[in-house]
Amino acid sequence: MGKADIFERLRNAETVSPEDPEVHKLREASYKTKELLLKMNASADPSEIRAILSQITDTDIDESVAVFTPFHINYGKHTKIGKNVFINFDCVFLDLGGIRIDEGVLIAPKVSLLSEGHPLSPENRHALVPKPIHIKKNAWIGANATILQGVTIGENAVVAAGAVVSKDVPDNIIVGGIPAKIIKSIV
Repeated sequence: MGKADIFERLRNAETVSPEDPEVHKLREASYKTKELLLKMNASADPSEIRAILSQITDTDIDESVAVFTPFHINYGKHTKIGKNVFINFDCVFLDLGGIRIDEGVLIAPKVSLLSEGHPLSPENRHALVPKPIHIKKNAWIGANATILQGVTIGENAVVAAGAVVSKDVPDNIIVGGIPAKIIKSIV
C-alpha cells in the first residue's frame, strides 16, 4: 500500500518538505478554494454563504451558523464547524493542519486561526509543519486575536482582543496579551 496523500499526511500532523512530489497539490487546491471564496464573499445571502462554505469544507454547515464575509481560508476540507457558531468579518483560517470549532463559538472580526507553520532553521524553513487547532464549546475569540498551530481553546474560555495564543487555554479562563497569558477565571 502506498503512502497517504499529502492532505492526509498534513491532517495527521506530518511535516511536509517543499521537495515532496505532491506539494503542487497544495496550491492547486488553494486556487480551487479561492474560486469558491470569490462567490461566497460576493454574496449577502446567509443560506448561499453557508451552502458555499459547505462545499469548501466538504461538510454540512448547519443553518444556525452565521458567517459574515469576507472570509478567507486556504483549503477548507480540514475545517469542521459546529452548530450556533458565529464568524465575523475578515477572518483568516489556514486549515491544512486541521481546525475544529465546536458549537456555540463566537469568533470576532479579523481573527486568524493558523494551523500551519514552518521550522525555525533556515535550511528547512520552507517545510510545512501542521498541528490542529480546536476551539471548544462556547468559547469567544476576541477581535484581531491569533490562534497558532497546535492550540486548544477550552470550553467557555475567552481570548481577549489582539491576543496571540501559542499555548492551550483551559476551560473557563480569560487570556490576553502577546504572548497570551491567563488574566482570570470566569467562574
